[in-house]
Amino acid sequence: MTTPYKILGVDPGTNILGYAVIEVDGKQIKVINFGVFRLEKFSDHHEKLKEIYLQLQEIIEAFLPKTLAIESPFYGKNVQSMLKLGRAQGVAMAAAITMGLDIVEYAPKKIKQSITGNGNASKEQVAAMLETILKIKITTSHYDATDALAAAICHFNQGSVKGGATTKYKDWADFIKKKS
Repeated sequence: MTTPYKILGVDPGTNILGYAVIEVDGKQIKVINFGVFRLEKFSDHHEKLKEIYLQLQEIIEAFLPKTLAIESPFYGKNVQSMLKLGRAQGVAMAAAITMGLDIVEYAPKKIKQSITGNGNASKEQVAAMLETILKIKITTSHYDATDALAAAICHFNQGSVKGGATTKYKDWADFIKKKS
């Protein structure tokens, strides 16, 4: 008999950050919570980062996940956007590391492929497939929330696949070692 555990999925962003918590019990998945942090109201970028950190810590304290599955930044044409996205991801990872979570990064294409079978699927296709897989009606209008849910489900799907995750970190020393 396996012990149920929770996975926190995050789709990082500095205006809207998606999050999702799923509970895994054997091969059964139950959606516990998912939504978005709306950060547009903060004009200062550092305030947004602080809010990401604090709100994710609250989610972690409330639901006690064991792993953070986070979407890794993808190559973009706008360097400033990439830097901001990378900072949001880093702050999310810091919040999880300080709370003792394992952290796993997945490329956007890997997440989409895990959910739909197509690494180039649209956000709408991912959301529709999540409804089918989880047998739930998704009413959110923010694809950031469904992207976070997809990251968590992707991690569950990779459980039996060797090398499914792009990078896994146990603590700060491990993070620094693998990033050096």
